[in-house]
Amino acid sequence: MGFCKVKLSFTIVFDGVGDGRLLLDVPDEVLSFVILLLSLVPDPSLGINWVCDGGFHLGSSCTQRSLLDAFNVAFLLGYSLTLLVSRLAKRGINGSGVTLDRVFCASSVLCAGIGIAHIGAGFWPFLSGSHGILYWAPWWIYLLRGVVWIAIAVSVCIHGTRWLRTLVITWWVSSSALLSALNVRILVEERKLHVLDVAAWLASLLLLFCALKLTRSPTHQHSASNRGLSEPLLNGGGGEERKTELTRAGFFSKLTFSWLNPLLRLGRSKPLGLDDIPCLDAEDDALLAYQVFSCEWDLLRRDGSRTKNLVLFSLARCYWKEMTVVGVYALLKTASFVVLPLVLYAFVEYSGREKKDLRTGSLLLLSLAVNKGVESLSQRHWFFDARRFGMRMRSAVMAAVFRKQLKLSSLGRRNHSTGEVVNYIAVDAYRLGEFPWWFHMGWSMPLQLLCAVTILLCTMGTGALPGLVPLLICGFLNVPFARSLKNSQLRFMAGQDQRLRATSEVLNNMKIIKLQSWEDKFRKMIGELRDEEFRWLADIQINKSYGTALYWMSPVFISAVIFAGVAIIGSAPLNASTIFTVLVTLRVMSEPVRMLPEALSILIQVKVSLDRLDRFLLEDEIKAEDVQRSPVHSSDVRVRISKGFFRWDPNMASPTLSGLNLQVFRGQKIAVCGHVGAGKSSLLHAILGEIPRVSGTVEIFGSVAYVSQIAWIQSGTIRDNILYGKAMEKSRYEMAIRSCALDKDIDNFDHGDLTEIGQRGLNMSGGQKQRIQLARAVYSDADIYLLDDPFSAVDAHTAAVLFNDCIMATLQKKTVFLVTHQIEFLTEADKILVMVGGQISQSGSYEELLKAGTVFQQLVSAHRSAMTVLESPNHGNKEETRTVREGTQTTELKEQESVEDVSIKGISTVQLTEDEEKDMGNLGWKPYIDYVSVCSGWLLLCLVILSQFGFVILQTLSTYWLAAAMKIPHIGKGTMIGFYTILSFLSGVSVYFRGWASAHLGLKASRAFFSGLMESLFKAPMSFLDSTPVGRILTRASSDMSVLDYDTPFSISYVLAPLIEMVAAMLVMTIVTWQVLVVAIPAMIAVRYYQGYYLASAREIVRINGTTKAPVVNYAAETSLGAVTIRAFSDSKRFFHNNLKLINTDATLYFHTIAAMEWVLMRVEALQNATIITSALFLLLLPQEAVAPGFVGLTLSYSLSLSGTQVFLTRWYSNLDNYIISVERIKQYMHIPSEPPAIISDNRPPPLWPHEGRIDLQCLKVRNQTVHSSYDIRLPLIFPVVSNELFPCYCAQIKYRPNAPLVLKGLTCTFAAGHKVGVVGRTGSGKTTLISALFRLVEPFGGRILVDSLDICSIGLKDLRMNLSIIPQEPTLFRGSVRSNLDPLGQYTDQEIWEALEKCQLKTTVSSLPDLLDSSVSDEGENWSAGQRQLFCLGRILLRKNRILVLDEATASIDSATDATLQKIIGQEFRGCTVITVAHRVPTVVDSHMVMVLSYGKIVEYDNPSNLLETNSAFSKLLAEYWSNCRRSSSQNLEEH
Repeated sequence: MGFCKVKLSFTIVFDGVGDGRLLLDVPDEVLSFVILLLSLVPDPSLGINWVCDGGFHLGSSCTQRSLLDAFNVAFLLGYSLTLLVSRLAKRGINGSGVTLDRVFCASSVLCAGIGIAHIGAGFWPFLSGSHGILYWAPWWIYLLRGVVWIAIAVSVCIHGTRWLRTLVITWWVSSSALLSALNVRILVEERKLHVLDVAAWLASLLLLFCALKLTRSPTHQHSASNRGLSEPLLNGGGGEERKTELTRAGFFSKLTFSWLNPLLRLGRSKPLGLDDIPCLDAEDDALLAYQVFSCEWDLLRRDGSRTKNLVLFSLARCYWKEMTVVGVYALLKTASFVVLPLVLYAFVEYSGREKKDLRTGSLLLLSLAVNKGVESLSQRHWFFDARRFGMRMRSAVMAAVFRKQLKLSSLGRRNHSTGEVVNYIAVDAYRLGEFPWWFHMGWSMPLQLLCAVTILLCTMGTGALPGLVPLLICGFLNVPFARSLKNSQLRFMAGQDQRLRATSEVLNNMKIIKLQSWEDKFRKMIGELRDEEFRWLADIQINKSYGTALYWMSPVFISAVIFAGVAIIGSAPLNASTIFTVLVTLRVMSEPVRMLPEALSILIQVKVSLDRLDRFLLEDEIKAEDVQRSPVHSSDVRVRISKGFFRWDPNMASPTLSGLNLQVFRGQKIAVCGHVGAGKSSLLHAILGEIPRVSGTVEIFGSVAYVSQIAWIQSGTIRDNILYGKAMEKSRYEMAIRSCALDKDIDNFDHGDLTEIGQRGLNMSGGQKQRIQLARAVYSDADIYLLDDPFSAVDAHTAAVLFNDCIMATLQKKTVFLVTHQIEFLTEADKILVMVGGQISQSGSYEELLKAGTVFQQLVSAHRSAMTVLESPNHGNKEETRTVREGTQTTELKEQESVEDVSIKGISTVQLTEDEEKDMGNLGWKPYIDYVSVCSGWLLLCLVILSQFGFVILQTLSTYWLAAAMKIPHIGKGTMIGFYTILSFLSGVSVYFRGWASAHLGLKASRAFFSGLMESLFKAPMSFLDSTPVGRILTRASSDMSVLDYDTPFSISYVLAPLIEMVAAMLVMTIVTWQVLVVAIPAMIAVRYYQGYYLASAREIVRINGTTKAPVVNYAAETSLGAVTIRAFSDSKRFFHNNLKLINTDATLYFHTIAAMEWVLMRVEALQNATIITSALFLLLLPQEAVAPGFVGLTLSYSLSLSGTQVFLTRWYSNLDNYIISVERIKQYMHIPSEPPAIISDNRPPPLWPHEGRIDLQCLKVRNQTVHSSYDIRLPLIFPVVSNELFPCYCAQIKYRPNAPLVLKGLTCTFAAGHKVGVVGRTGSGKTTLISALFRLVEPFGGRILVDSLDICSIGLKDLRMNLSIIPQEPTLFRGSVRSNLDPLGQYTDQEIWEALEKCQLKTTVSSLPDLLDSSVSDEGENWSAGQRQLFCLGRILLRKNRILVLDEATASIDSATDATLQKIIGQEFRGCTVITVAHRVPTVVDSHMVMVLSYGKIVEYDNPSNLLETNSAFSKLLAEYWSNCRRSSSQNLEEH
C-alpha cells in the first residue's frame, strides 16, 4: 500500500435540537493504526454504567475520555497540594516565575474561557430543559472539566517553585499528548468532533508550546537566593574540601551519572564558580597518578631493555587494568551496534508475513530495546572512563615534566627552552587526556568494520565480494595517507615548538623590543615561523578533508558495487530485507570509516607527543653526586672544594673552572672579584652543583641560600616572596626587611608587603627586586649564603646599608660568598678570591693581595682613579664628611618627606594582576559570528551548509528510490542500481566540497585570528604587558590556538551534518508512520530541555577550566626560570606540591566536564531510543497492506540511526560550544587598546632629527601605570589629546586606577644639546619612569617633552625610538647568534660589528669562539655572564650612533676597570651627543655637564656638579655618602698604594 493522501473537510452541522458538532470527512484508509492498536487491547466489562452507557470498556472512546478526566483530576489535586505546601512553607509564590508574555496570557485566557464554557454546558440542561448539547456525558462531567480547565489557567500564571514548574510542565505535556491521541481516534471512528473538544485540543497544543518556553526560562531569583542559605553546607563548611558525589554514589547513580545532579541543579540556578565545583576523589589525585607513573618509569629505566617509548610503556603498565575494563565496554558497544542490521532484517521479514505472531513481534521489540540499552550504557561508560583514565595519565605526565625541569642540567636547559617546556605541558601532556578514548576507538572501529563485512557476506552471499574491492582500496589508501599525515604532524609540531619558543622570548623581553623599536622585526620573525607551521597545518587539514570525503563516500560506492554484484551473480534476492540490511550494515560501516581518519590523526599526534616527552624525560639531569651535601656537624667547615674541574658544555675543549682548591669556615666572609667573564658566577654555580663536575670533590655542610645576579621574583605578594613558603615569624621577618632596606619601600606601597608583584617583578625596580630576593635569603636563616653581585642594581647608600646592616651584621655568624665589583667593600672580607680565566689566581686578605700586586692591583687602581675624582671637592675635611655620613639618612628622609607626602593613604583593593576575565552565561550566536566574521568566511560557511544539505538530500533520495522502485512493476535491476549509483556519486561530490570548504574556512580563520592576536600584542602598551602574566598570553597562543587550528573547523561541519541528517530521518519516519510524532515531538522537546539544562553548567565549567589551565602553564614557566634558585634553597618539593594543586584544580574542571557530557548524552539517547522503539511498535502493529516492506526497511534504517545521530549531534554541539570558548579567549586579546601609531604620515620628523639633541621637559607629569580592574578591551585604539598648535598628540587610551599617584610631578628643565646629564636619586624616585616617558613607554598625564623643539607625542613611536639609543638596566640577549644580537635588523657589515665589539671589550672573547660572529647565544643569554650581556647592549648603541643616548645603570654588572674603560669609549664615540646617564655609581655622573637629583617624582636639584658640590646640596650628600663608605673601607690602603 502506498502513502495515503489525507483530505480534511470541516463542516459545522447544527441539528434541530441545537446540537453543535464539528464533522471532519476523512477517507477510511488513512488512520487505521489506532483502530488496529485498540483492537488488540482486551475489553473486560467492569459493570459500571454510571459514566458511559453500556459499561466501562477500555476500547470505547467514552471510557478513554473518562480516564483522561481522571488523569487531569489527579494532577489538579497534586498541583493544589503542592501549591498549599509552598504557601505554608512561605517559599514565595509570586507569579509565574517568568515574564508573562503574550503566549502565556493568551493561553491562560483561552483555558479559562474553555473552563467557563464547560461549566455553562453543565448547567445548560437545568436552564433550558433540553439535553441536546450533551450528546454522551452527564452534566457533572462537564462541571468537572470546567474546574480542571480553570485550574490549568491558574497553573499558567502560578508556578513559582521548582517543584510546581516540574509538575505543571509534566501535566501540560502529558495531557496534550493524550488528548491529541484521543481526538485522532474519535476522528478515525466517528469522523466528527465536538466544538468544545476542538477548542480544548487547540488550547492543549498552546499549552505544549508554553511548556517548551517554560523549560527554557531561567529559574526564579528567589529560588537562587533561598538556595544560597545552604551553599556553605554544600561547600563543606568548616573548611573541609567537598569531594565529588561520585565517591558516595550508589550503583544506579553511577550507572546513570545521577551523582552529577546536585552540581547541574546548582548550575541551572546560578552561574557556577570555581568554589562550586567539588574536588576530585583520592584515586584521581595527581600525586597518586605521578607516584604510580614514576615507579613504573624507574623500573623500566633500571631494566634497560627498552630505550624507546618509555612513557607509553610506563603508562601501559600503570593503567592496563583500567584500559581492559574500558575495552570490555568498547567490545559491548561494538557488538550491540553490529547486531542492528540483523534486527532490521528480522523486522522487515516479520512485516512481510501474512500471519503475524504477536509473541514474535514482542520478542523482536524486546531485543531492539535491550540492544539499544546495552549500546547506550556501554558507550557512555566507555567514553567517560576512557577520558577519566586519560585525565590521570595527563596529570601524571604533567607532574613528571614539572619535576624533570627542576632536575635539568645546564645542557638540558639549553636543549629545552622555557617555551618548549610549556608546550610539553600545555599541548603534549593534554593530548594524553583523550588518548585512551582514541586508542579503543582505533581497535573497535576495525572490528566493527570486520563484523559488518561478515554480515554482508552472510546476507548477500558471494555477490557481496565485489564490494570488498573498494573497501580494500580504501584500506590500502590508509598507508600513504597515514605516512603523509605523520610526516606533516611531526613537522607541524616542530614548527609549533619554534614559534612558541620565539613567542615566549618576545613576550618576556617586550620592553627592550619596544625601546629599540624592533617590533616589526620580531613580529616578522614570529610570522615566518607561523607561516612554516601553517604550511604543515594546511597540509594536514587538506589531507583530512580528502580523507573525510573518501570515507564518507565509500559506503555509498560500496553499496552500489554490492547491489551490482548481487544482481549479476544472483546470490540473493534484491528485496526489501536484503537491500535495507545492506544499507544499515553500511551505516554500521560508515562510523568506522568516518572515524578512522580522525582516530589515525589523533593517534599519530599522540605518538609524536609521546616521543617528545620521552626525549625530554630522558634529558640530562643535575647529578646529585657532584656536590656532597651534609648537615652541620661539629666541624666549622662549611664549603670544601678539592682539585675541582668543571665544564658547562661537555663538548668544550677547556674546562670552565679548573684547579679549584678551597676551604671556607663558619662565619667567614668570602669576596669574589675579577674582570667580566672571569668565572665569578661560575664558581657559585660549581658550589651549587649546577656546573657538571669533571673531577675533584665539592662538599657543603649546612643549608644554602642563593641570590642570583639577575633577580628571580615569583608572581605573588612581597610577603610571599620573602617568606618563600616558610611560616611567618614576625621578629625574623621584620629583621629581614630592615636589614635589606625594604622597610621604607613597603611603607610607600598602597598594600604594604601585600603588594602584588607582576610577572617577573615587572612592577618593581631593579633595586627593589634585588633587595626582595636578598630578604628572601636572609629570612631563610641558612648556614651558607651565595650572593651573586647583589649591589649592582642599587645606589651607593643602599649598597652600604645592605653591606653593613645585612651582610656584616645580620649575617655576622653565617658563611657568605659575595661576588661583587664594589672594591670598597673588600676590606671587610676575611678572604678575597680573584678569578682569572676560570681559576682562582689569588686568594687572601685585602692587605695580602695588595702586596702581591697583579690582577687585584689593577682592579684597585681602577677604583682609586674613580675615587680621585671624588676626593677633590671635600679633600681635607674628613671630620665634616664623617658628620655628614652619620646624619645623612635622617636628614635625607626628612627633606624628602617635606617635599611630598610619599604615601597614598586611600588604599585601593586593586592590585596589578587581575583575575583572568571570562565571559558569563550564554553568548548565543556571537562567538560563532565572530569566528566567521574575523576571517570573512561567510561564503565558505554557506558552501559548507549547502554541500551538507546536498549530501543529505541526495542520500535520502537514493534510499527512497530503492524503497519506491520495489513497487514499480517491471523495473530492471540495472535501472534501479544505476539511478541509485548516480545519486550516490552526486552525494559523494557534495561531501567532498563540504570537507574542502570546512578545511579552508578553518585555515582562513586560523590565519586571521593568529595575525590579529600578534598584531594586538605587539601594539599593546607596556602597562597591559606588565599587568598580564605571560602564561595567560601563552595559553592563548598555544592551547587555544591549537583548538582553533585543529578542532573548530571540522566541528562546525560535524554539527551541521547530524542536524540535517536528523531532520531527514524524522521526515522519512513521519511520512511512513506519522503516528510516531506523538512520541517524537515530546522527545525532541525533552532533548532540548536536557541540552539547555546541561549547557547552563557545562558552559561555565569549560570557561572556568580555561582560566585554570593558564596558572599551570604560568607556574611551570616561572619555575623554569628560577630552577637554580629553587634547587639552591632545596625547595623543589614544595614547588612540586604547589604544581600538583594547580594540576588537580585543572583536572577537577575537566573531570566534571566529561561527566556532564555523558550525563546529557545518556538522557538524550534514552529519549531517542523511546522514539525508535515507538516507531518499531507502530510498524509491528500496522497490517501488512498498510506499509510496503520497502518502506518498513526504509523507516527502520533511518530510525535505527536516529539515536546515534542524536548523540553525535549532542556531543559535537557540546564540543563546539566548548571549542568556541577558545575563540572568545583569543578575541579578548585581539582588541587590546593600542599604543599610539608607529608612524604618523602627516607628522614625520625631519630627516636628520634630532640634529642637535636638545631635550625640554615642560611640567611633565606621569601617573602610576597600574591598570584599574580588568583591562578594558572595548576602548577605541587611540585618541588625540591637546598638544600644541601644530601637531596633535596621540596617546593610548588606557584606563588608569582612580586617584592613581603621580610618579613624576611636574618636571621642568632643559637638557642642552651635546651635554652629558646625570640623573640620580633614591630607589623609587622616578628615574626609570623619566626614561620610560622619554621613550613613551608611558604617556604623559600632563606636560610635554620636546626634542629639538618637536613634541615627541606628535610623531609616531617608531620615528621617536629609532632616533634614540638606550642601554637598559637589565641587559637582554635573544636566542640566536652574536651577529643577530648586535644587529637584529641586519643593517651593518661584519667589519662594523667587529669594530663595535672591539670598542665594548668583547672582541677578544668572541674571536676565541670557533664560530666567531655566528657563535650561539642561548635563551636569555644564559651562556654569557651578566657583565658580558651589558657589553653586548653597549655594542648595539655603538653601531646605531644616535644623537641622544640613555644609559640606565648601563655598567652596573661590570668591574670598575672595565667601567672606566667604557666610560672613556662612550665619551669619545658620543662626543657632541646628548648623553643621559642614570647611575648608582657616583663616578659615572660626576664628570657630567649637569646633574639632576630626583626625589619622589620632583626635581630637588639640577645644576652643574661642581656648583652642587660647593654647597650643602642633596647631590653633595650623596657624594659624601659614597666617599665615606669608600674611605671607611679602603682609604688607608689606597693611600699606601
